[in-house]
Amino acid sequence: MIVADRVTLAAQLRALGLPAGATVLAHCALSRIRPDPAGPATLLAALRDTLGEAGTVVVPTSTPGNSITSRAFRAVTAGMSSAQVAAAEAAIPAFDPAHSPVEGVGAFAEHVRRCAGARRSRHPHSSFAALGRDAAALTAVHDLDCHLGERSPLGALYAGDALVLLLGVGWSVCTAFHLAEYRLHRPAAQRAYRCYIRDDEGRRVRRDFRAPHLEDGDFALVGQAVEASGTARAGRVGAADCRLVRLRVAVDIARAWMDEHRRT
Repeated sequence: MIVADRVTLAAQLRALGLPAGATVLAHCALSRIRPDPAGPATLLAALRDTLGEAGTVVVPTSTPGNSITSRAFRAVTAGMSSAQVAAAEAAIPAFDPAHSPVEGVGAFAEHVRRCAGARRSRHPHSSFAALGRDAAALTAVHDLDCHLGERSPLGALYAGDALVLLLGVGWSVCTAFHLAEYRLHRPAAQRAYRCYIRDDEGRRVRRDFRAPHLEDGDFALVGQAVEASGTARAGRVGAADCRLVRLRVAVDIARAWMDEHRRT
């Protein structure tokens, strides 16, 4: 098996078009990149070598198991009795941005979250972690009723003209497309959510709130529209096919596509 070292990965990232000083929201399937045995540390080092001291790496660090309405929780509790579901909810650990591990977004995101100097937003379902010059500013605001909208790191990334980097993953996991859902002419319906957080006294506290119902089932089609626009760059990083696009461009195309194709 061919594996890629730090120098090789950095050269490939530059060839893809990743510039020094940029802020980049990265989605990664590490097994497809095949970095050397140091794994996520090698890929992160290559990214930081490419971006330089002025750059910032951002990753999704979501914890969907903290929501009783998430697909993750429903999958775990499928077929359970009401008493068993209640017990599963009672066992949900309180979200702690400093310690709660990521769920379902890969080893690279977990590595970034755990790095010294990383900052993480405080949303118990849809947090992001960032490492680099603008990490604190990008993760400072993440309101409970705004999973992935204007008052989340995605809103800050849009305002800051960040890039989206898909490393061995497809458009179906492009979190930035969710920001478009908050900007549609026909806004998404609101629904109830529940989470558990750790308060300032260390207590596990339940929070109930309402927020838009978000969908990602058509994101692959949205990605096809981005590809058709000619605005995304494609290349190989390690052993994986990768894409790079300006986040603003991706979100604006997604909004136009959803306004045209989503009927409800």
